[in-house]
Amino acid sequence: MGADRSEQGWSALGDPTRRAIVAALAERPRAVGELAAELPVSRPAVSLALKVLKEAGLVTERAAGTRRIYRLDPTAVAALRDQLDTFWARALTSYGDVIEQSAGDRAQEDP
Repeated sequence: MGADRSEQGWSALGDPTRRAIVAALAERPRAVGELAAELPVSRPAVSLALKVLKEAGLVTERAAGTRRIYRLDPTAVAALRDQLDTFWARALTSYGDVIEQSAGDRAQEDP
């Protein structure tokens, strides 16, 4: 997942309806009608949200007769998770640095 695609992925997840769709698709692939039945939004709103998620590379679709079945793209989701893991590791390292600095400052203050 390239930088632009990654940015689209994070942006797509900024909407609560799209996050709810991603959560539902994490359980299993579903058709638009199934998703709409589970969400407090219209079927056209679900279709629009799926379009955004698909353009961001987070969702794929396949034809099953007259229906389209949507599923998460595991590679794209893994790429976002890797980024999040990197952010989290940096935050923990920074936090550890602050704690060490604070402990060192207190040690210097104590005679």
